[in-house]
Amino acid sequence: MTEKPTMIVEKRRTPRGHRKAAQESVSKTLRARLPAFPKRPKVRGGDFLLWLCAVTTGAVLVLYLMLLGVIAVNGLQSLWPKRVVTIEMEDGRRLIGQLQGHDTKHDRYRLYRANRVFQGDDFVWIEADQIETKDYHRDIVLVERRENGNLIGYLRAIQPGNLVSDEAALWQEVQKRRARVMAEEALAVTKLTKRMATINGRLEKLRLERRRYEDAGREPPDNLLQDETRLHETYLELDRRHLRLMASMRGQLVVLEDAAGIRHLVPFSQIVRAYRPNRLSTFDRLSIYGDKLVELFTEGPRESNTEGGLFPAILGTVMLVMLMSLFCVPLGVLAAVYLHEYASEGWLMTAIRLAVHNLAGVPGIVYGIFGLGFFVYGLGGSLDELFFAHKLPIPTFGTGGILWASLTMAILTVPVVIVSTEEGLRSVPRVVREGSMSLGATQFQTLVRVVLPMASPGILTGFILAIIRAAGEVAPLMIVGVVKMAPMLPVSDEFPFVHLERKFMHLGFHIYDAGFQSPNVEAALPMAYLTTTLLVFLVLCMSFAAMVLRARIRARYSELSL
Repeated sequence: MTEKPTMIVEKRRTPRGHRKAAQESVSKTLRARLPAFPKRPKVRGGDFLLWLCAVTTGAVLVLYLMLLGVIAVNGLQSLWPKRVVTIEMEDGRRLIGQLQGHDTKHDRYRLYRANRVFQGDDFVWIEADQIETKDYHRDIVLVERRENGNLIGYLRAIQPGNLVSDEAALWQEVQKRRARVMAEEALAVTKLTKRMATINGRLEKLRLERRRYEDAGREPPDNLLQDETRLHETYLELDRRHLRLMASMRGQLVVLEDAAGIRHLVPFSQIVRAYRPNRLSTFDRLSIYGDKLVELFTEGPRESNTEGGLFPAILGTVMLVMLMSLFCVPLGVLAAVYLHEYASEGWLMTAIRLAVHNLAGVPGIVYGIFGLGFFVYGLGGSLDELFFAHKLPIPTFGTGGILWASLTMAILTVPVVIVSTEEGLRSVPRVVREGSMSLGATQFQTLVRVVLPMASPGILTGFILAIIRAAGEVAPLMIVGVVKMAPMLPVSDEFPFVHLERKFMHLGFHIYDAGFQSPNVEAALPMAYLTTTLLVFLVLCMSFAAMVLRARIRARYSELSL
């Protein structure tokens, strides 16, 4: 049979160019017949979201900059020596002080007049319409004292033996005597205080040794009793010399007259610094500002943490972070390595990871209660019974201290380190692991020499987050060791040099104490701002150092990760 040829009918299609030309022709015809409308900009969904994200990011950055700016400005300006104004009121009163602000709504000024012992409050509000005259007298003196705050007034005399009548010569004599008293205090009083502290420590050791013999039912050796008696007599003699020296120093006085005409006697030994603020040049103000900054980092607080330096709080914060890091980073890294590298997946591992993520959000006060019950009363009480029974009932480790605070903060920050380390381990390419093991390395060798170095940026990220969390937490520290005023620092020149059982000060708690627990909140508010600025600066410095190290490690292993 002969097959019939199949006919293929091709459908005629309009070329793309012809179709586009036809559409343009129709569009031109419609535009010619329809009225013209204003053109609207084309806004695509992606462009709008991009714009929204950019605006949100900018707003967040502005808020952060405003936060840092407000804290830094209010903190750092508190150290700047301001001019002192003399105000004559319409009712005849005369006020001397520093203008600290202007309420434009009610048109009144906030005046810091100091002299709180005699005048009551440090600050007073003055109505602008009641001011008759304002003047800046060049002879006004501001004296910063170790106790009772600042004193502002006019220099009148020096006791004893005021033989100077000229005011300029009187001011020079004040500076000379103050320098001489400071030198005597630095040489004599400091040496006596150190000797007395050393002898007191030796007496405490002898007392504890004598108590050991008494608890064991034995008589203490004669040489022990003789040494104790001899040291006690030496201590009493040094104490008498110290009292005589302090009495001699307190006898040298400077006489100041306040705005009300009342004269005040200020011992030279109580003067931290004295200057005439209305005569200072810009260089002099910068010099005093630098002196106050040095005092802030090297001296201890005074006047219930409202004045003075922050050295004990800085040292306590740094030690807490270092000890916390020694505990939490190794534990967190080991736990993350086991969970990611060795543990088999299953419902148990899922539950553990869920628990770790939930623990990262538990309030800090819960960890503080745990540290009090487990570390302080549990481990600390057991250590006292085993090794320090001769000191009981006075606790050694059975009370709050920097060791228990560090362990509590380590437990608080371990979940953060675990999560960050696991993320770092996941970022290591599988090809690198297989290449190492194909060359004969074991899993442990691959982990130690290849995986962990490449995952170290993630580990350092966890370390940075742990630092920030530990430096900012205050509630758990209030329970397990932080105090308002530490009598002894955790680090000293006495063996064993690092005393983990001692209580400590912390910048975060110092902010809370100065801002809310001070007897004079208005006067302490600048110190609260200054401490906050210092805490932010300290955290940024530690975080920046860790970030630089992380960036270097990441750059070193970036080629391998590709």
